[in-house]
Amino acid sequence: KKRYKAQPIVLAIPRGGVVVGYQVAKELGCPLDIIVPRKIGAPHDPEYAIGAVAQDGSMVLDQKVVKSLGISSSYLEEAKKREIEEIERRMKMYRKNLSEPQIVGKTAIIVDDGIATGSTIKAAILSVKKKNPALLVVAVPVGAPDSIAAIKTLIYDIVVLATSYSFAAGGQFSQNLVQTSDQEVIGLLQKASGPQ
Repeated sequence: KKRYKAQPIVLAIPRGGVVVGYQVAKELGCPLDIIVPRKIGAPHDPEYAIGAVAQDGSMVLDQKVVKSLGISSSYLEEAKKREIEEIERRMKMYRKNLSEPQIVGKTAIIVDDGIATGSTIKAAILSVKKKNPALLVVAVPVGAPDSIAAIKTLIYDIVVLATSYSFAAGGQFSQNLVQTSDQEVIGLLQKASGPQ
């Protein structure tokens, strides 16, 4: 906490990132909120990430993949629109009556449960930067070294507990973990917003 001078706020990426973010916010004694970037999948294989988008339209694309697959700009715009609609739906569901926090001049700490390709966290970074935080930090328990190195260039600081070249969507690090539910996310956000 003493490391960053501006008041911290944790912005967790649902769903798994909220579990990690709740603990970070609790340890720092600071507010917890969410940021919901969404993966953009390839046209015929939606699980194959070609990029990601945030609620404000901040988008990151793997241009090499987009070009090699011959993905049209019309597909990208439609996918972006579809994912933003889903982001807005999730934001309403998760936040309930909680208002969006002010980030200007604060230390924004984006938290996720891991970084594989880095697309979603990069979209989150671009979105949060537009809100003028004093500092922007990323915190994750595990990440792929190449993705971590690329993200370091975009932010003030990054905190990673472990790196692994074989890291793929956190799989081998969370095999024994139960998938976080939407209800758990809502519960943690409400718990964090209650009296401290």
